[in-house]
Amino acid sequence: MTLEFFTISLLNGVSYGLLLFMLSSGLTLIFSMMGVLNFAHTSFYMLGAYFAYTLSSIIGFWGALFIAPLLVGGLGAMFERYSLRRVHKYGHVPELLVTFGLSYLILEVVQLVWGRGTVPYGLPPALQGPLFTLYGTQFPRSRSFVMLVALLMLVAVWLLLTRTRIGLVIQAALKNPEMVEALGHNVPRVFMLVFGGGCALAGLAGVIGGNTYVTEPAMAMSVGSIIFVVVVVGGMGSLAGAFVASLLIGVVQTFAVAIDWSLAGLLASLGSPVGEQTFGWPLLKLTISQVAPILPYLFLVLILIFRPKGLLGTRGD
Repeated sequence: MTLEFFTISLLNGVSYGLLLFMLSSGLTLIFSMMGVLNFAHTSFYMLGAYFAYTLSSIIGFWGALFIAPLLVGGLGAMFERYSLRRVHKYGHVPELLVTFGLSYLILEVVQLVWGRGTVPYGLPPALQGPLFTLYGTQFPRSRSFVMLVALLMLVAVWLLLTRTRIGLVIQAALKNPEMVEALGHNVPRVFMLVFGGGCALAGLAGVIGGNTYVTEPAMAMSVGSIIFVVVVVGGMGSLAGAFVASLLIGVVQTFAVAIDWSLAGLLASLGSPVGEQTFGWPLLKLTISQVAPILPYLFLVLILIFRPKGLLGTRGD
């Protein structure tokens, strides 16, 4: 493993991990404040990408960067106000079902409006090309921008929740909603704003992730399962845990995809006869890059076995 491979893979892994954090942070925020596990969260991520694609042709990418998340957040707030709030009193199962149904509804609407194929949502000129060249390998500006936005978002959310009045009201409404309502605050409105804010964060991730990677109807499903892995591994409701788990999974997957080693080859290089005769041991022939897609889910299983609350989780539910 050369220094060039290690450095570039680490940068790519951190970039991918921070994009996962942008997605998982909204889901974590909604769960920690409301106890709602939003199955349609990545669908709002997809809407952010498609909204930005449409708005970019009208007001440019930088205008879409601000407007698209607000539109997604507004749709999320309306969904909480007129749909989710009505089933909230019936428990978690109806909440899961209504968000699950919403994900399919958004998918069908996206396909009706923008089609079933990939849309040409490209990078703006300012984000095209390399930011720097390291060991002869170019690191793109787009991924650097993803990292910058994710870190700024982390700082902004932390300051909002810990250093502002509305953040204190949100945290108080989580622990003692009756007391907060008795003090004159509208708790349902607070929850609506939290849900809308979480959806807006997903929309922001879609704006910068859609042109960095690809914008298509399958983009929500492609990241849907991995986001829930991040949330569970980090700890349900823990923003710090989601940050650590996102970076961990992003770096591990990036390194694993680029490593073409197999256990059989490693044993053969050490002179073991098992490495030379792998008949009956087909799993030994699999390379690390081939098993890379299942590594996060293997990590999820291990976390659930040995630390069910996650890396930094505190909630017992």
